[in-house]
Amino acid sequence: MDIGVLPRVDEHATVVAATAVEVWDALGASLEQSFGRPRSARYARLVGVADRRASGPRPLVEGAVVPGFRVADAVPGRELVLVGRHRFSTYALIFRLEPEGAGTRLRAETRARFPGPAGALYRLLVISSGAHALLTGRLLAGIRRRAEQVT
Repeated sequence: MDIGVLPRVDEHATVVAATAVEVWDALGASLEQSFGRPRSARYARLVGVADRRASGPRPLVEGAVVPGFRVADAVPGRELVLVGRHRFSTYALIFRLEPEGAGTRLRAETRARFPGPAGALYRLLVISSGAHALLTGRLLAGIRRRAEQVT
């Protein structure tokens, strides 16, 4: 999937008082935990997520699967590109890690296409409602907490 053709939805960021290696490790662990929960599995079935089961090598590398996402690219300590699709959307979630003072800036960019009337309704319910921003913010905060516990 060429993520460049997907429209940009939003971007969220946090500064983590930890090294890029620590943030990278926390990112992988947090994704596994967040998207491996029973609630996430039920949601994945409901919307018809293509990749529902975790698979592939760990730590995450290209081709590995986190429920809801396939790893399209992984540059440890720098960038993780996740892609996915379901009945209402084709999407990408791109995590970028950059030096920030004594720590690391972690950015999460979402790109997605919501085709047809069902996709437009899904976008309204998930994106326009603020639910996506809330959940992405919680995910980033969890990664930050996990990474900072190591230091």
